[in-house]
Amino acid sequence: MPLPRLSTSPPLHLRRVALAVGTVQVVSWGVSFYLPAIIATPAAASLGISRVGIVGGFSWALLAAGLLAPRVGRRIDRMGGRVILAASTLIIATGLAILASAPDLALWYLGWTVVGAGMAAGLYDAAFATVGRLFGTEAGPAITGITLIAGFASTIFWPLGATLLPAIGWRGLLDLYAGLELAVNLPLVLLFVPAATEPPAAPAPSGATSTEAAGAARPGRVKALACLSIFFTVRWLITSAIAVFILPLLSGVGLSRGQGVLVAALFGPSQVTGRILDWALSERIGLLTRARIGAALLPAGVLVLALHGPAAAFAICYGMSNGILTINRGTLPLAIFGPEGYATLLGWLAMPVLLAQAAAPTLAAPVVTALAPRSVFLLAGVLGGAAGLLLLVLRLNPDLPKRSRQGKDSSR
Repeated sequence: MPLPRLSTSPPLHLRRVALAVGTVQVVSWGVSFYLPAIIATPAAASLGISRVGIVGGFSWALLAAGLLAPRVGRRIDRMGGRVILAASTLIIATGLAILASAPDLALWYLGWTVVGAGMAAGLYDAAFATVGRLFGTEAGPAITGITLIAGFASTIFWPLGATLLPAIGWRGLLDLYAGLELAVNLPLVLLFVPAATEPPAAPAPSGATSTEAAGAARPGRVKALACLSIFFTVRWLITSAIAVFILPLLSGVGLSRGQGVLVAALFGPSQVTGRILDWALSERIGLLTRARIGAALLPAGVLVLALHGPAAAFAICYGMSNGILTINRGTLPLAIFGPEGYATLLGWLAMPVLLAQAAAPTLAAPVVTALAPRSVFLLAGVLGGAAGLLLLVLRLNPDLPKRSRQGKDSSR
């Protein structure tokens, strides 16, 4: 018997929520995660602090977000995501205002602590949990739509910040971004994200009580949770490390700085392309198969570099891989475990991922120093490929409706 939906809203309503939440994600990612690349240098000069100290505030924010993620997930399971997403806009705006007024490192880190709390309550994991709580097993298309829209965050906010910075300064830019959270994101959440209804209970297999089913499924559930957690943690550790050191690494494989910038600029469009392909192929290729293809694209791109192929091919493969796997962070847990406790589960899965992102620059720095750039890429490919093998043991929940699994899983 298929799981009941959490909402009886028509598909148009689902699309409207996805559009609103996706727009919220564009702004929230742009004013938080993509902010240090724009303001780190001028803020360091203004405050008389090293750039390492300034960027350390961002790592601290990711650490705070990771520690708070499980609690945010539990709250969304209990009360829905509307209030949490609305609160995130206020929290991020407050944190940005503190950063804008920071005279020293202490207040700078306080501001990033507040921003980190807002990131835990307002970025992808909270957004996925919100639509999962609203639409249950039919949330997959909404999650895909959100990531398609949010994929343009860096494309919009990096040029926007770079253009405005000379005119209004880094403090003015932070105040403007705080205003965007309040003027754009808060109304979108309050107007277009409905309150959640009661969550459904997962059905027990035929002939078994729910208690018996939970006990029988526990070993498999723990194994699947471990595989998902390790896989996404390793992949986002690699992604964060590459993001920090990409330009010197590309220079080390023979590209000039200008060429490296152009190649790195391919990441964003490639992520969006990967998400579009994932959506376009969802009726023909099963969810797990698409996830495994997404995982394999990173080693494939690294292999191109190892064979002295074009760096642009690596950038495209790597970007598409990240784009597909961003969707999978929301859709795989839903398709494997179902909607019951989905938000809490996402919170626990998010914690090691965010902690890995926070630690990535520190962990990667000695590796980048010790190894040749091509060897660093090769190490990333080997780690990514090994992590991808964990997806081979996963199986989708056969008790969920076929549509919730986004097409027949041809790998089963």
